[in-house]
Amino acid sequence: MKDSLVIIPTYNEIENIEAIIRKVFSLVHPFDILIVDDGSPDGTANKVRELQTEFPNRILLEERTGKLGLGTAYIHGFRVALVEKYDYIFEMDADFSHNPEDLVRLREACTKSADLAVGSRYITGVNVVNWPLGRVLLSYFAGYYVRRITGMPIMDPTAGFKCYRRNVLETINLNDVKFVGYAFQIRMKFLAWKHGFQLQEVPIIFTDRAKGTSKMSANIINEAFFGVLKMKIESWFRSYPKEEEN
Repeated sequence: MKDSLVIIPTYNEIENIEAIIRKVFSLVHPFDILIVDDGSPDGTANKVRELQTEFPNRILLEERTGKLGLGTAYIHGFRVALVEKYDYIFEMDADFSHNPEDLVRLREACTKSADLAVGSRYITGVNVVNWPLGRVLLSYFAGYYVRRITGMPIMDPTAGFKCYRRNVLETINLNDVKFVGYAFQIRMKFLAWKHGFQLQEVPIIFTDRAKGTSKMSANIINEAFFGVLKMKIESWFRSYPKEEEN
């Protein structure tokens, strides 16, 4: 078994990719990195290939044709991580909105009692830097909406900074996760929770990107709003076997 793999989806992240990779490799715990690039026209994948020669056997690169979406990039990455037999699998953005130093804290939570550790912006108040008030309110009340609809006891259900123990991803049917944006993040937590896994929120400070362009869109927001309702209704008609029953 291998230890820790950080999955970083990219699309036009040439301004951030080298810095984020070097920062992850500077941490006290050794993390490997998987970049899932959706055909970035700015040369992101080319820069990753350059860094692969400097850091042999520590950077994996999966290139896809076209912009296929965040959710499908992570699902692709999860499958690679399971084939490569990593024990701890992480989701992280490329733009430094997630502080790479918090990877160590997320992993620590999963080595103790958590099956899924969530880097939470709202477990100790509102810990968001450089977001306009409207987006903070949208994100915060989205969490309230998700909790009310699903019953899931998570303050930050749309969070995208996470650590999974491999058995969580082995248990969840990844073919059952079709969402692309925030709805994907909600869906993964919901399925882990319904399967009986232990979710733990780890407080982080989220800082909006300083370089590059946000991928947020109205379609992503609509998918999350209606996707939560669909997800809850579907849950009434299915069972969620616990890990030991699989």
